[in-house]
Amino acid sequence: MEQQGSTHIIEIPPHIIIGDIGCQAKEASAFIAQTPVEVINNALNDIAEALLEQADILIGINKKDIEGASELSPALIDRLTLDKPRIKAMSDGVKAIIDLDDPVGTILETTTRPNGLVIDKVSVPIGVLGMIYESRPNVTIDAAALCLKSHNAVILRGGSESFHTSRALHALIQDCLKINNLPEATISMLPTTNRELVGAMLKANDCIDVIIPRGGKGLTSRVMDEATMPVFAHLDGNCHIYVHESAKHGLAVSVIKNAKLRRTGVCNATESLLFDEKLDKNTATKILQALLDEECDVVGDKEIQKLDDRITLATDEDWSTEYLTKKISVKFVKDVHTAIKHINKFGSHHTDVILSEDDAATLLFQNQVDSAIVMHNTSSQFSDGGEFGMGAEIGIGTGKLHARGPVGLKQLTTFKYLVKGTGQTRP
Repeated sequence: MEQQGSTHIIEIPPHIIIGDIGCQAKEASAFIAQTPVEVINNALNDIAEALLEQADILIGINKKDIEGASELSPALIDRLTLDKPRIKAMSDGVKAIIDLDDPVGTILETTTRPNGLVIDKVSVPIGVLGMIYESRPNVTIDAAALCLKSHNAVILRGGSESFHTSRALHALIQDCLKINNLPEATISMLPTTNRELVGAMLKANDCIDVIIPRGGKGLTSRVMDEATMPVFAHLDGNCHIYVHESAKHGLAVSVIKNAKLRRTGVCNATESLLFDEKLDKNTATKILQALLDEECDVVGDKEIQKLDDRITLATDEDWSTEYLTKKISVKFVKDVHTAIKHINKFGSHHTDVILSEDDAATLLFQNQVDSAIVMHNTSSQFSDGGEFGMGAEIGIGTGKLHARGPVGLKQLTTFKYLVKGTGQTRP
């Protein structure tokens, strides 16, 4: 971190840079907390329109990032890439957020005490969020829009591989803030990809109230180890589908193909299949053939291998691996109880699915699988804030406190108690 002077270079320590950005964000958060929702919605609408108007420019800038990221896996390249349909989806997501109710100022509960005190529990903004993410430039827009609508400020740190695209999107956002007379520091972005700034950001609990990581295990582990403020954890997506013996043949084939192959590089793609050992072998074989015929690599236990000679033997590591590509691990399990134990041991507590026509087995699975999202007879790729009616999401929270599952508007608020009295004194 260097600043050019007229005769020499001044080295600026990371904590000074973060302190300055954080101080401005703190001031902006106080302003945006009191900003009428109509003003915020106008800014969001400008962002949505600017995305469409600048689509060609953004795609051109995005190509610079793609050209510089040749060492990344195809899944990560896919996450990094912008095209017109994806930019249109980003714009639509912002417009969907505009249509949502203001999440701040809602009376969540009211209690009237015997002494006449009235206690209201009211939703309020969190304050300043820190968002650290990899590969996905669209997170820049999702985070900005959600934080604006929830009356929060945010400090963004995108990945080095998406640096040019994220900066262009941030510049677009800044223009829209200025047009609407909102503080530019409401949506801040770290000025370089220097990793030392991340370390300083994780120590800045005097100005950042919550950190949200969105990326691979390495990023999330570092944030959870080093952060001095609360973390909304977004772990990897080792999502499972358990196929109960009662599952319908056609439904199972269709759902599993979609859950695995619709997009393989997303965190809600299914990575592991569990077949009940009482499942009709023809159904199991047809499911595997449908995947293999789409050039999906299948690894499985020895019993699974007997169903198709294209299947290779799984290793112990496969059961806990998020592939993010055309690969899936498969094994037979004794029953629903065994499936639950396997998922709770090897899964990432993100999204898991049961395909079943048995009400008792389904209820047991959904009650006992310890994941943020547990589905029945549908694709894991519906595990998404937009699909949940939240407009967009910052990530899928896999922790157990405050924000779990899609982190949308309501999850970006906290609450305080407003107590109304008439002169009561405590005896």
